[in-house]
Amino acid sequence: MSATTLGCAAAGGGARWGGPGVEEAAMARWSWFREAAGRLRRGWLPVAEATGAATVSWVLATRLVGHPQPFFAPAAALIVLGQARGQRMRRAVEVVLGVAAGVLVADLVVQALGPRTTSTVFTVILLTIALAVAIGASTVSVVQAAVSALYLVVVSPPTESLVPFRFVDALIGGGVALAASQLIDARRPLAPLVAEFRHTFEELAGLLDEIATALDGGDEEAALAALDRARHADATVERLRDAVLAAGEALRLNVRRRRHIGRLRSVEGSIRQIDYAVRNVRVLARAAVTLTRGTAPVPADLGAAIRTLAEAVRSAGDALAADLSGQEHIADRHAERTDIAALAAVRAAGRLFTPGQTLPLAMIIGQVRATAIDLLRGVGVDDDATVLGRVDAAVSGP
Repeated sequence: MSATTLGCAAAGGGARWGGPGVEEAAMARWSWFREAAGRLRRGWLPVAEATGAATVSWVLATRLVGHPQPFFAPAAALIVLGQARGQRMRRAVEVVLGVAAGVLVADLVVQALGPRTTSTVFTVILLTIALAVAIGASTVSVVQAAVSALYLVVVSPPTESLVPFRFVDALIGGGVALAASQLIDARRPLAPLVAEFRHTFEELAGLLDEIATALDGGDEEAALAALDRARHADATVERLRDAVLAAGEALRLNVRRRRHIGRLRSVEGSIRQIDYAVRNVRVLARAAVTLTRGTAPVPADLGAAIRTLAEAVRSAGDALAADLSGQEHIADRHAERTDIAALAAVRAAGRLFTPGQTLPLAMIIGQVRATAIDLLRGVGVDDDATVLGRVDAAVSGP
């Protein structure tokens, strides 16, 4: 092979390696940056909250207490803010007391036995864990207390003062974190819960629309995609439960708005019905997959019935969100729409239950009925016996 041929081959190879592969790598990097920017845009609040609380804790411990190296003030703030909302107040008190107790025990033991000795490490860990267990602290608190005490003995420089600076630092950090965690929701403590309600019901309604589209086209792949989405729907209910806990915590800490805490009691029963509805829709999605796989044709009106059920789901979400916001008249109107749409879906599905129909179709009709019952129970239109009677009457129909 001549030098010219080798040069051309090398040039061609270079063109191949520098062409589509480089473009794909660049596109992958750009996609990663976009995803990272999206996550940061959605999660900027915890970043700002943690940064602000840690910095304020450092400033207060430095200027208020006069501690030259208040490591445990920002550390305690970050530990507290790392707890989930709704469990933050209880966990925060446990963690702060655990950290503070560990720091205090370590300070006293170091004063008596000296730093960085085997006897000091043994005594500090033993006393800290024993004290935390004795007062019934959680596992998180026990670990935080032990780690804080161990850090003080092994890493942190000893202090000559008898004033327990680090104990005070931990309390300052925890207090600042509790205050910071409530600032965002101070004016509208129920707003995050209302938004989560709307999101949960919109997700469930969108899932029903997806199932209806798959049934309209007899599309097995689309039905399988809807089933996969239904299997992950439990996460929305868990987020809703967490939002209820967070709202309850915010109301208990907000003295001026504690009167609204009564609204949350009715919500807990609604969430139970929402959980049932999500399970029913998952069974419905599974039956839809079976129906699209079969040889029998999918009834033409089945998708429309499920879309009507999706309308009922959206109205139920609007009703519960309005009720939480204190808009009783609007909530009543949405509850009436829920009632109308849910019963219309049951009637439309019930008309399809004719002799000779397949088992998957019967299962879908049954799940439409069950979901309608859970929606009507959730919005509290009637008592349970009345709801069951009206739904069963709609199933049998004239």
